[in-house]
Amino acid sequence: MSTSSTLQTTEWKPWEKAVFRFLFIYFLLQALPLDWKYYAHVFSINWLNLQFSDIFYLSRYTPQPVTDYSPNSWKLANLADWAVIALIALIGAVIWSFADKRERNYPVLNYWLRTILRYRLAIGILAYGFIKVFPLQAPYPSISNLNTAYGEFTRWKLFAMSLGIVPGYETFLGLVEVLAGLLLLSRKTASFGALVILLFTGNVLMSNMAYEGGEGIYSLYLIVIALYIIAYDVPRLYRLITLRKPTAPASVKPVLQQSWQRNGLVALKSLLIFFFVVLYAAKTYAAYKQDGYHYPTTKGLPKAAGLYDVTEFKIKGQVHPYSDTDSTRWQNVVFEKWATISIKTLQPQLIDSAVTEEIHPDDFQRDYELAGSGERSYYSYTIDATKSELYLVNKNSHYPQDRFTLHYTRPDSLHIILSGINQQQDSVYAVLTRINKKYLLKEAAKGRNKGLKL
Repeated sequence: MSTSSTLQTTEWKPWEKAVFRFLFIYFLLQALPLDWKYYAHVFSINWLNLQFSDIFYLSRYTPQPVTDYSPNSWKLANLADWAVIALIALIGAVIWSFADKRERNYPVLNYWLRTILRYRLAIGILAYGFIKVFPLQAPYPSISNLNTAYGEFTRWKLFAMSLGIVPGYETFLGLVEVLAGLLLLSRKTASFGALVILLFTGNVLMSNMAYEGGEGIYSLYLIVIALYIIAYDVPRLYRLITLRKPTAPASVKPVLQQSWQRNGLVALKSLLIFFFVVLYAAKTYAAYKQDGYHYPTTKGLPKAAGLYDVTEFKIKGQVHPYSDTDSTRWQNVVFEKWATISIKTLQPQLIDSAVTEEIHPDDFQRDYELAGSGERSYYSYTIDATKSELYLVNKNSHYPQDRFTLHYTRPDSLHIILSGINQQQDSVYAVLTRINKKYLLKEAAKGRNKGLKL
């Protein structure tokens, strides 16, 4: 392999070579899948039934020498992981400096490092872009969410719901990310893509900090890579735009002598684009058509979805009338379209918070509907139609023993009567009356320029 370059004769300053050696090792450790944990995930994938979530996690993974990892937790790397990688890079750079004192510069290594980072950044940003283009990342609020007091939500949940009510805007944000990712796939447009990511992902970083999100470190990771990519062109841009002087284009480009090298590079690039762009986009679109991934897919009690007032409530045979202080009495109940029931009581709820993007295949693990919200208890349920019974299990990880077995009757379309026992084997009886509630959010969406009738 030879190099076409006018910069090879320019000797870098000692500090420039020292900094590059550190950055070269550091970014390689951050960008290349060298961690065994990455391959633990690769071998756990069912490649005969590949899901978009599998590609998403492959795209988002970063080395985690410190963070505990399991295939079911999908934890992101933190600053401690960065510190360990930086320490390894520093040691490697010191050894490299002693072993290589003759090299004048590293234009070829810089070219290949920038190429690797371009594709790493593109893959990372496209992973989030497509789940916004097909509005999956922030779904429309559930009926339970629409009947939860504003102050009962965490900041991050409020942010997610605010985005979920405007799917067109969510798609626009996704298109910006996808465009930036595609620009990174070409060396000629890489700096433009990196600039878009600096602006866009910088806003994502600020959102995570302001709304207490959990992906601030990962956003910073993408920003740091974008900074390195764009730094390559900053001197020439400054000379051209600010100083208005003639500026030569980038002149470092490796020339591959062997045909197998050229063909191999083209094949690798084509494979990456097919897998992380074409196939991932198709899988994401298929998930969108199948009702997304945040809410459960198991159908709930037929024709029961809606908000219900608890007009009569008994526990252990004792009547509990309407009360603003009774923490035992159910206030209202929501049946979702899927197999979730949420119950509002005055009992304080420990919030089960999820602040990172997680994709769960199992309905019970799909906790977006309850994550970041208090006031209501969320139960996943199964139906035994032959016995007319519902088996409820609290989805909140703080209440794993909270369960109900309830017999249901439906005397008419407006009422559901539930009777059974809770986890303490206490008898429970509730008469639910459907509330024909109209939601301003939905009514406004029907006609922005029309009057509202509530």
